[in-house]
Amino acid sequence: MKKKYLLAPGPTPVPAEVLMAMSQPIIHHRTAAYREIFSEVNEGLKYIFQTENEVLTFTSSGTGAMEGTIANLLSPGDKILVVRGGKFGERFGEIGEAYGVEVIPLDVEWGSPVEPADIARKLEEKGDIKAVFTTLCETSTGVANDIKGIGAVVKDHEAVLVVDAISGLGAMEFKPDDWKVDVTVAGSQKGLMIPPGLAFVSLSEKGWKLVGESKLPKYYLSFEKTRISLKKNDHPFTPAVSLVIALREAVKMIKEEGLENVWERHACLAEATRAGVTALGLELFASQAPANAVTAVKVPEGIDGTVLVKNMREKQGVTIAGGQAHLKGKIFRIAHLGYAGQFDVTLAMSALEMVLSELGYKVELGRGVAAAERILLESKG
Repeated sequence: MKKKYLLAPGPTPVPAEVLMAMSQPIIHHRTAAYREIFSEVNEGLKYIFQTENEVLTFTSSGTGAMEGTIANLLSPGDKILVVRGGKFGERFGEIGEAYGVEVIPLDVEWGSPVEPADIARKLEEKGDIKAVFTTLCETSTGVANDIKGIGAVVKDHEAVLVVDAISGLGAMEFKPDDWKVDVTVAGSQKGLMIPPGLAFVSLSEKGWKLVGESKLPKYYLSFEKTRISLKKNDHPFTPAVSLVIALREAVKMIKEEGLENVWERHACLAEATRAGVTALGLELFASQAPANAVTAVKVPEGIDGTVLVKNMREKQGVTIAGGQAHLKGKIFRIAHLGYAGQFDVTLAMSALEMVLSELGYKVELGRGVAAAERILLESKG
């Protein structure tokens, strides 16, 4: 038997308490018992989202919610500005093109954050942009974008600011109401510590105004239908009942820890991971603005990144993620996201050292582990 460890940026490990909640007998979703649970979940989501606005819940992947923002905010021919600094920024643009809106790309080198000033320039050049789409944490590159700075430049424009917070929510400081974010998108399988299958969207008044004007087709992902049902702690369609019950337990755990403590824990784990890999002579891919949810690392010369990721999984039992698109084989990604603690980091460093050594990379065994441990010890001082 080989014990397995999940250190990929989604899905992430699920706590035993959440698994136990999911194992309860199924209940019907059109009952008072379910509505009581969903009401509790909705209040908890507002706390985690740091918003006074409603949080809509959909049974879908995060991409479903991303598509929902296009379908519900826009009309045919509308112009949108899409920050393309990674795989998931690009996805917003692909969805927009599929729906027949005009996509204005703002290309950013993968591994670098977008500059708010560049967004401001694009908004000045193209005065009729309806929405700006970007990511809080670009999962494919491990980059954290300056959402507070972006919000400051978009707030006085007619455009709404849409943020994919799928991998960042519950892991990184994020205050959409204070930072003037109009639409936040999230998913269940990352910082929220439950399996894939639920997606979430929260909108400001400015965002809801666009919803009322939208002419694009929508049905299952209709924000208006979902909002009407939400007022009764209900859904327009059958929800993933077991996942909602699981989410209630996860929300309790996050509240008990305290959201600021959750952010601090992720920051510490991220710093320890970065210290560990750099102590091994490896280079961070997103050195300028690394995210606290996932660390992207350049594969050393002479090593096949796909083999490294495969050996981590098959020989050490540790699942991490490789690079996507043109970064395949060139980077690997270690998550410290959701239900993650200090020994996930030291375990990852130990496994990485052994795999690198087996692949012929000169490494002093224990060096990365020790560097990570020093950061973890300092955080408890």
